[in-house]
Amino acid sequence: MTVIIVATTKYKKYYDLMTNQNEKLFDKFDGVNNEFAINPKSRLTATKFHKLGFEVVDIVRFWERKLCSGMEKGNNSVYSDKLADKFWNEVRGRFSQIDMVGVKTKA
Repeated sequence: MTVIIVATTKYKKYYDLMTNQNEKLFDKFDGVNNEFAINPKSRLTATKFHKLGFEVVDIVRFWERKLCSGMEKGNNSVYSDKLADKFWNEVRGRFSQIDMVGVKTKA
């Protein structure tokens, strides 16, 4: 019997934990995110997007802080920034419009 052990990077582990613990909200935001990507000028879509988006961003930031806590000091600050970027890139892979949460645009 062969056992294969796959090492998961820390940021992916935290991403998986975050998505598993917030599955319902993230699934709901998935649809709203996709609607917003197609029609960002729809007032109803934009309202739903921003309302749910703020909740999602708060959760992502909480997990980002958890992931990078204690690394900002000393020599690990550069590593912490890169780790946070990788974590956010995972988030952007699922929610393409996440960076637009809270951004006001002219209609």
